[in-house]
Amino acid sequence: MNFGQMITAMVTPFNDDMEVDFERTEQLIEHLIRTGSDAIVISGTTGEAPTLSIDEKNALFRFCVNTVNGRIPVIAGTGTNSTAMALELTKMAEIAGADGVMLMAPYYNKPNQQGMYEHFKAIATSTTLPVMLYNVPGRTGVNLLPETTIRLSRIPNIVSVKEASGDLDAISEIIEQTSEEFSVYSGDDSLTLPAMSVGANGVVSVSSHVVGDEMKQMIDFFQEGKFREAAAIHRHLVPIMNGMFIAPSPAPVKAALEMIGVLTGSVRLPIVPVDDEEKETIHRLLTYKIYSSAV
Repeated sequence: MNFGQMITAMVTPFNDDMEVDFERTEQLIEHLIRTGSDAIVISGTTGEAPTLSIDEKNALFRFCVNTVNGRIPVIAGTGTNSTAMALELTKMAEIAGADGVMLMAPYYNKPNQQGMYEHFKAIATSTTLPVMLYNVPGRTGVNLLPETTIRLSRIPNIVSVKEASGDLDAISEIIEQTSEEFSVYSGDDSLTLPAMSVGANGVVSVSSHVVGDEMKQMIDFFQEGKFREAAAIHRHLVPIMNGMFIAPSPAPVKAALEMIGVLTGSVRLPIVPVDDEEKETIHRLLTYKIYSSAV
């Protein structure tokens, strides 16, 4: 299943009291749709899922589905390191009307490959929703190996993977050994174009919050066979993409959003806001983000 080419892993907006701000959430959703997001992931890592309560997640699922109103797919982040809890969250997402769920590999527990297989299988077989796997070993402490992803792809509603290992060989192996219907997305913004060059469908992105139009143009150029033009945008965007991770995410992208007039509030502890030096770096990057049509 293809959720589109540019999926935004959406931040969760907070108000000044650090409660979920639904008015700002609506404004953010409209901004993302306007700037080219083909789908959104809510309550993922970028959405500060570890700090959201179950009730907050459930409310977000319902609100975002209602706000989007079928315009683009809404993928609910329901993964956690408790299989039972992930099952509960996935059921909530299904009732809320989400178009799919994203399940990260279990963190901290450090299960082996068979443990991860059984974890994902148990959740997938409990729901009718399409499932996107999420491999991000830098955060979870475990690497969902290509052979396990390939094995999981044979479960009918496990339809996609967000591969954030940074390993193009792994991405290539997954693409080569899964069906054409199984979609593979880069989980690293700066690998969007390299991953697409070996057959990936696109990216689950953080940077698309602030450079969505430019990323969409890069992807469109690639799909049109305008490889030099796509590569030129890629090179232009890489510093900005990397700038969104100069401090623990999503602090940099929330600061960047404020700079472009999209207010999403601060971050919850244990993440802290960017400092003055980091803020200046982000501002400098955004100042030069406008891509020259002459290239």
